[in-house]
Order: sequence, then C-alpha cells, then structure tokens
Amino acid sequence: MPNADFLLERVMWLVPLLLSLSVHEFAHAWSAWKLGDDTAARMGRLTLNPVSHIDPIGTLLLPLLSPIPFGWAKPVPVNPARFRKGVSMGRGMAITASAGPISNVVLAVLAAVLFGLLVRYAPDLVGPRSAARNLLVVAIVMNVNLALFNLIPIPPLDGSRIVDGFLPYRMRPSWEALMRLSPFLLVAVFLFGGRLIAGPSNFMLGILNEIIRAIRGA
Repeated sequence: MPNADFLLERVMWLVPLLLSLSVHEFAHAWSAWKLGDDTAARMGRLTLNPVSHIDPIGTLLLPLLSPIPFGWAKPVPVNPARFRKGVSMGRGMAITASAGPISNVVLAVLAAVLFGLLVRYAPDLVGPRSAARNLLVVAIVMNVNLALFNLIPIPPLDGSRIVDGFLPYRMRPSWEALMRLSPFLLVAVFLFGGRLIAGPSNFMLGILNEIIRAIRGA
C-alpha cells in the first residue's frame, strides 16, 4: 500500500497534470474549431474544465499510484471531413495535432517566467520547501516532457499525425507498413520513451533555466 508521503507527492503532481492535460486537449479542440470542425465543441470539449477531459485511469488512477507520475486525458474527437474549404485533411490533422504539444511548451515557458518573477519579487513564496516552488518546478518539467513525449511519431501520439500530414506520397507505403507495428512500438515507447526524450528534455529545461536566471537577475 502506498504511504501517506507517497500519496501527498502524487497529489502535488496531479494538480499541474490536470492543468497541463486540460490545456493540451483544449488546444486540440480549439485548433480544430478554428479550422472549421466543431465536433469537439459540440461534445463539450472546447473548454479548460478538467472534468470534461478526465480519463479515470489515465488522469487519476495511474498518476496517483504509478511509481512514475505520468498520465493522459480523453482524446479530443476531430473530424477532418468538416475542415473548411481550402484546408486539406492531412494538413488540418497535423495542425490540430501540433496544437497540443505547442500548448505544453507555452505552459512551461509561462511557469518559468512566473517562477523567475516570484524569485525576484517575492522570494519567500518560492523558498526551498515551499509548495509554490514545487508546483512550478513540476509544471515546468512535466509540460516539457509531455510536449516531447507526444511528438514521438507513434499512434496515437500527436507526432504520428504531424508526420502523416506532411509525409511525401512516395514515402507512404513504408510509413503505413511501420504503422502496422504501432501497438508494439507504443509499448516500447512507454518502456523506453523517457530515455528517448532525455536529451531534448535537458536541452529545453536548460533554456528555461536561463530564462529564470535572466528574469530573477542572477
């Protein structure tokens, strides 16, 4: 049975996770809506309300109990046939797919900026053991890794739709053959995805750390 400290730590992860996943799914719904597809809007998914995006297992149970805090939300439905005239299905799907990871990068930058401002103007709020500091650090790291993980080009991750939207026709047979292995590749991604994104994650976190240092005047 998980002890109280473990569960408290997971609750501290759950708050920014709910925000991050809600913004991620809202970004998918909003971009599809801007392209002419109101499917998600009609299903109540064009909202930042976490309740509309929660997957009981992926958003609540797994992050609370897993040794590695990780999760997912209910996928936003997108109907490419409803994109407005002039928007191809493939490019439209690529745009809506990329909106999710982009939103997580934006959240990471905003959290870094807020962290830097608090360190400079209200340092007591972000002391070494403060809840605000822990939440902001978690938000930065989590959103960077969510963005990078979702960019891995394996269905149902966003990266697969981005690649599919821009892939040249001559490469499609090879791509479709690879996609037939996607269930096995997805298992490998869950097992080894952390190692795959470790380098890019450290690079992006280094940039965000420099932003924090610049804002706080260090």
